[in-house]
Amino acid sequence: MFRIDLPENRLVRLKERRFADLNLQERDHLQEWLARMPDALGEELLIVQKEFDGFADTRERLDLLALDKEGRLVVVENKLDDSGRDVVWQALKYVAYCSSLKKADIVEIYQKYLDRWSEGADAVANLCDFLDVEDLDEAVLNAGNEQRLVLIAANFRKEVTTTVLWLLGHGVRAQCFRVVPYSFGEELFIDLRQIIPMPEAADYMIGMAAKDSEEKSVQGAQRRSHGLRQAFWTRVLEELRTRNVARFENISPSKDHWLSCAAGVAGCNFSLIFLRAEARVELSLQRSDAAENKWLFDRLESGKHELEGRFGNELRWRRMDDRKASRINYSCPFDSYDERNWPEIAEWMCDHIVGLIETFSEPLIRLNQELKPGTGAPPDERDVAASASED
Repeated sequence: MFRIDLPENRLVRLKERRFADLNLQERDHLQEWLARMPDALGEELLIVQKEFDGFADTRERLDLLALDKEGRLVVVENKLDDSGRDVVWQALKYVAYCSSLKKADIVEIYQKYLDRWSEGADAVANLCDFLDVEDLDEAVLNAGNEQRLVLIAANFRKEVTTTVLWLLGHGVRAQCFRVVPYSFGEELFIDLRQIIPMPEAADYMIGMAAKDSEEKSVQGAQRRSHGLRQAFWTRVLEELRTRNVARFENISPSKDHWLSCAAGVAGCNFSLIFLRAEARVELSLQRSDAAENKWLFDRLESGKHELEGRFGNELRWRRMDDRKASRINYSCPFDSYDERNWPEIAEWMCDHIVGLIETFSEPLIRLNQELKPGTGAPPDERDVAASASED
């Protein structure tokens, strides 16, 4: 750190000092400076207690307890010339202790602080002013696991900085501030700056931690759903084999939300579909030629009333003109991820996939015979093309 000597137009190096050499104390000096000017940490903070020891079954006490503008509790742990090896563990204990504090607890803690240090100012009024709310009932204090951790020292050991970076990567809001005293003649100066995470990278690191947390949550949900599906399909396939439904004899349980069997016509399948909120049986027409799919669909739909009468229920007919495939299905709402519903869902699926197969197999095969292999177009289109070539 330098002082600018304008008359001489030069820099004068300030002398870096140690707190111990200056006879400066953690509690009497550094803690008091921050309690009186918490925004020295680069943001608006409200100190609600110092030397807080309101933890059950322990006599430990944290240095400063604060709130940020979002209502999150901030545990500030001060060290002087050396962070020590155990400061992270010590501070994390305090964060854990504070995580259970309710709004009423925080108000009480803050009121005690004001009664002792601010001649009995009103805690609720101060909190409302700080949080910019009309009534404290509008504010959420100390929500969930959003507590924050601030460590302050002149020098941080490697085991401390490594641990803090690891915590940041796992979504814990932790910061390290380096505080160094300097002198120039009889004057003393303090350089207090955030070193972890670097201010320029803080938003990025927090965002990456949130993204990583979201991805892990999604992956966990996927693993659970994959396991559920495999267990459910095992049950359904056992039931189908009991009913001697030959089309599914060689099908294995899957982690996917669907199981399919061939319909006896190339590119056409009968499917069972297992979704969180519904079960479905479906005939899918997905030949490589879109025109053939639409032709098959239209011919089947022309006999809609007869087919639905044979099936016993109204079907959903999805021509899907913007896509190559077409589908015909029947569904029923279920809470599918509640395993207590699985016997009912499995029975429903088996009943209706058998009904779908019996309803559509014969007309589908008959229509397929009208499609001459290798022509690439249904009969109507071939006839039109042939007439045009003769002309």
